[in-house]
Amino acid sequence: MTSSPTIARTPDNLSKAALRKTLLAARRALTDDARRSWDQAIGAAVIAWWKTQQTLQPEQAPTLGVYWPLRGEPDLHPAYAELAALGAHLALPVVQKKNAALLFASWQPGETMVQDAMGVAVPAQLRLVPCPPALLVPCLGFNPERLRLGYGGGFYDRTLAEAPRPATLGIAYSCMEATFAGELHDIALDAIVTERGLL
Repeated sequence: MTSSPTIARTPDNLSKAALRKTLLAARRALTDDARRSWDQAIGAAVIAWWKTQQTLQPEQAPTLGVYWPLRGEPDLHPAYAELAALGAHLALPVVQKKNAALLFASWQPGETMVQDAMGVAVPAQLRLVPCPPALLVPCLGFNPERLRLGYGGGFYDRTLAEAPRPATLGIAYSCMEATFAGELHDIALDAIVTERGLL
């Protein structure tokens, strides 16, 4: 496995806007070889986590909220295909309006996709489903308390604030770990997986 670079710990007074720029630049600088290796490792860990979730909560519908990778996020499409083969019903997030929780649409790997108004890929045939009981949550950054730094829209924060709260697995490269303070609306993820394993 390709070794992970580390970025310098960010000073506490660095604004979240500046931190986002720093992390995006660091992620863009990753090599294709590193991405392929790390995506494979993260995908394997996601599949193991999903199997554990199903063992611990067999009564739950096997629905998993996944994500379409944006701006250099880990690409887990091979893992999605394997999860679907294992019987997972996959759902993608859908943004219908600002300042609201995410909606979710049923999705099967390989189906026709279109871009929504925000440039995010969604199924061409939008089949909305309830919020899944488990979500993969892409992280631009994360801290040791498992708080997530996203792009600033607050969509996942609002989604996780609603009941029942889904189980959450943050997805990130290990070099995206950073120092930042939580805010009142921040909700810690249950776990985070990087190419180094579960945190």
